[in-house]
Amino acid sequence: MIVVTLTKVPAALRGDLTKWTQEIQTGVYVGNVSARIRNLLWDRIVQNIGHGEATLAYNTNSELGYTFRTTRQDRQVVDYDGVPLMMHLKHPKTPVKPGFSNAAKFHQAKTMAHRRQVQKAVASVATKTVQLPSPLVVLDLETTGLKSVQDQIMSIGAVKRNANGQVESFQRLIQIEGTVPSKITALTGITTEQLQTQGVDLATALKDLREFVQDLTIVGYNVGFDEKFLNVGYQFVEQPNLTNTFRDLMPTVKNAQEFLDNYRLATVLEKYKIQNADPHHALADAQATLALADKLIKNGDFRI
Repeated sequence: MIVVTLTKVPAALRGDLTKWTQEIQTGVYVGNVSARIRNLLWDRIVQNIGHGEATLAYNTNSELGYTFRTTRQDRQVVDYDGVPLMMHLKHPKTPVKPGFSNAAKFHQAKTMAHRRQVQKAVASVATKTVQLPSPLVVLDLETTGLKSVQDQIMSIGAVKRNANGQVESFQRLIQIEGTVPSKITALTGITTEQLQTQGVDLATALKDLREFVQDLTIVGYNVGFDEKFLNVGYQFVEQPNLTNTFRDLMPTVKNAQEFLDNYRLATVLEKYKIQNADPHHALADAQATLALADKLIKNGDFRI
């Protein structure tokens, strides 16, 4: 019998491990495999662990009847007269830099090769014609909660790049029914008083947004969330839904960056070295997401 505990590992590894073991609690896997399969599983875990940590405990012919292995940097397994002990290290071992595994190196090499091909193609075309940036609209909403059927839109931010490359901004605060939850105010800085004094009604905001986006493709990060709120909002004010194409950057990032610890916008922006002056502020998030879209387009990972 084996017991494996995982923390902060790529989702792909967690799914892979369920082929041989059963996840009885988040990050805890139990199985009954041969010693050969156990060793192969451990090698697979070590090679694909990314930034995470793993510990393996298994049966053995010892006084205790079991032993264990770990990848933790602040622990070391030592043998004390045949008894395995987990020693706490006063000075943790230097952590391995991200991208050490064969899988990560192969993915990085494949990504770089693809980018070089795209850059060569772009350079070839650039010698013949000047290419303007793709026209699009990047959109972000701030809401009173996560459920589109019961929560409300309280802020819309968007940036539009026209066919000539000119960038325009759009921002509306929206009056809501009731008050802004305190946790939402703490996150966004938006207060009930601001919405009452500076906000417009939902019908006006959505009408203005329609005129702003025109027929351009709408891009966002986890934009399905925003689209659901917009659809509910347009139905509530008895206006037709937007017919624009919505494109989500999150799946593209997950494909291009398989070994991120998580895919929250802040983590992704840090990975791509993009500054966000005011996180959880609709317009600032939209501006940062436009910069992300441009980097993905430049790398050949995303197209409009």
